[in-house]
Amino acid sequence: MSECIKSPIISIEKTTRIGVLYGGLSSEREVSLRSGKNCHEALERLGYTNTVCMDVGRDIGRRLEEEGIEVAFLALHGRYGEDGAIQGLLEMMGIPYTGNRLTASALAMNKGLTKKILADAGLPVLPSVILDFSKHQQQAMAGVAYQDTYPVMVKPIDEGSSVGMVKVNSPSELDSAVQKAAKYANSVMIEQYIPGKSITVGVINIDGEPTVTPILELRTRTEWYDQEAKYTEGLTEFILPAELPDEVTRSIQEKTLKAHSALGCSGISRTDYVVDAEYRFYILEVNTIPGMTNLSDLPAQAKTMGIGYDQLVEYILKTALD
Repeated sequence: MSECIKSPIISIEKTTRIGVLYGGLSSEREVSLRSGKNCHEALERLGYTNTVCMDVGRDIGRRLEEEGIEVAFLALHGRYGEDGAIQGLLEMMGIPYTGNRLTASALAMNKGLTKKILADAGLPVLPSVILDFSKHQQQAMAGVAYQDTYPVMVKPIDEGSSVGMVKVNSPSELDSAVQKAAKYANSVMIEQYIPGKSITVGVINIDGEPTVTPILELRTRTEWYDQEAKYTEGLTEFILPAELPDEVTRSIQEKTLKAHSALGCSGISRTDYVVDAEYRFYILEVNTIPGMTNLSDLPAQAKTMGIGYDQLVEYILKTALD
């Protein structure tokens, strides 16, 4: 590969060579393809005439150079796209990219590290334990003697879109759930399950200022907000704004901005919560490249703010220079 370091651009013009990076190598590939296609079409409608979609493989560095990409619009989800890997490559190549930088991406992708940072910042999280399979699987399985209350959620430590997640109602179900989650990650989180409202809150940089969105409540026809509910039309009802007392709404939005800051996020994020019957709320995770499909949360939240899909895409594009 020839010299990749580029002179930094100071503005994004309608003729700037923009690469929409989508697809990729993770278990969330299909969702990413849908997000990227939508974002590419929006950029074309906005008049960015020199935009190309790029399905990310292991040769992406060479292809970025061959295509003369000046700005990368990240529509990747999951491993290698949301965990700091592509961000590090783009920084080495001197290519500005949208959304969160390397460190925030890596931290937020790891549910255990995210929870520790949020707890240290005084933010509410649920009790959990982490099993490490990276060295000795038998030793990790010995830790499945989970002694806390049931039900629990079993989650791969660094997957999104509910991939590999299982709700476990009794100790007899735990081992098989942990083994399923361990197919997707070297570490598995066992987290206390709290019944209640599933809600999510976005943060969008608007004119350089992180701006919190209205709270979206997700009412599903499934037992919990699983992968099927997220990506199957008709299985989830959006309640916007969420039906919460005003003081709870304000507190959640305040905590969302604090979580965004605590993880060092920039440009965009989406924080997911559960709210119990007494309106106590807990952060479940922070997503650094929210979905942009027709069924995704952030576009719906932005629309309630008077921000159409295309305008949202342009706000995200501008984060490449923040």
